[in-house]
Amino acid sequence: MFKNLWILTEERPKKEVIEVIFQKYLKDNSISGFVDYIRILPVLDNNNSFSFVYEVSGIKTSKIQNMYIKIISGTSSFVDYLVFESVNEPNQNDIPLYAIEETKTDDKESRNTGVYQRCSKFVYISFFYSNISKIMLYNLQIEQKEEATLTYIFGTKMLKTLDVEILGKKGIDDKKYDAFKTIDELIKLKNNMPSTRNGVTVRLIKKQNSIEISARLEKSGKLASDPSIGMITIISSCLRKLGWKRDIVITQHNLPNQQSVGKNNKFIQIANKLNIKLENLTIPIAKPKNEYWYYEINGEKIGTIFLDIVVDEFSKGFTIYHNHAGCERGYFFTNNGEKLAVEKYKDREKYKAGDKSQIIALPDLVLKDDEEKLIINIEGEMYKNATLGIEQLKGFDAFEKHYISEYYPSFDITRTVVLYGSDDTKKPIGKISFVLTTKGKILINIKAPKLFKDSFSNIFDYWK
Repeated sequence: MFKNLWILTEERPKKEVIEVIFQKYLKDNSISGFVDYIRILPVLDNNNSFSFVYEVSGIKTSKIQNMYIKIISGTSSFVDYLVFESVNEPNQNDIPLYAIEETKTDDKESRNTGVYQRCSKFVYISFFYSNISKIMLYNLQIEQKEEATLTYIFGTKMLKTLDVEILGKKGIDDKKYDAFKTIDELIKLKNNMPSTRNGVTVRLIKKQNSIEISARLEKSGKLASDPSIGMITIISSCLRKLGWKRDIVITQHNLPNQQSVGKNNKFIQIANKLNIKLENLTIPIAKPKNEYWYYEINGEKIGTIFLDIVVDEFSKGFTIYHNHAGCERGYFFTNNGEKLAVEKYKDREKYKAGDKSQIIALPDLVLKDDEEKLIINIEGEMYKNATLGIEQLKGFDAFEKHYISEYYPSFDITRTVVLYGSDDTKKPIGKISFVLTTKGKILINIKAPKLFKDSFSNIFDYWK
């Protein structure tokens, strides 16, 4: 019996990532295959209910029968994609072929986020699956920076030290990105990097029985600095990989007391595995988590991702912005195709000074209907939080002023709510345009935007 490829993801699945996964699979198995126009098709049953499975069309090889996608969530520090080869949908006991972390961020945009903040995910997954292929995929949406920063070079060398394959970056085979061969080589490069202007500069001091790493881990009085945690995690993992068996001690962490460390967060889990210590504080003994991932059944993004894909595949509508809960924020597409990183604040300095009114409330999904000359701003919520979702629609003024009206001045704007959850099969009314029930029932408001009604009419026809 032919097997299927299963892609499990927390993200809104992307066609370009699917193609990379398929081509990688073909190459690794030394087989041939074809890629046509890729489509992501929500699978409906005979009652026009969603099965919570997406089928990928447009790929073909004799090795596998189909490619399917399901939305999942991680218990902690989850990579963006797990890929399995299996007849049936995977379970937690199955071993994936690939663990893939995808980023659209180059060090041109953010030196730390692109390299360090995601690195701890590869360390964490190795505690559950020790011998799988780990891939950092740069799915860059903007032009790559010509000269790599030292931060990027250092981070890339560490990823390669941990046997992470890097795809989507130019010049990645340059010798300057080669994996570290010795502990001293790693320490020398990090210590030769420029000092931090504000805060604690990360430096490594090698002693007879320990390596000390200076790094601030505190934010708002507790352990919460993600870039620093990511950096410490991958540095420590590299030190262990390169043979260091003695103490690794984090100094200048700025954590005020034992309570600020927490009891069982991501860093504590990793510190237990890698035997990382905190200067003058204790790392609690953490109970290991048994499961790395689970099928998502309670997240509002199940509804918004479903709608996003249905409109994309079964209408002429276009997603100009997505911000699905728990997913990477997309770029905003302007009327001439330019991609903009959406700002969180009208005035960042005023916000830092305490003015919370500077926050720009962001919709979960923004759709463009060219035929109706309409932009649809969508707030996603769980069914039980319908009232909250309707209330949050009131906060989109700043987003519409700075983005919609600026780049789509000839379009009308409407705001609506999309819900997921509950077994209630009553038709939505008022500001709620669409409900996806926990059993996959699709409920559409009679006054929903025409784009919604046309899209669902088309998908119903497709699965007849």
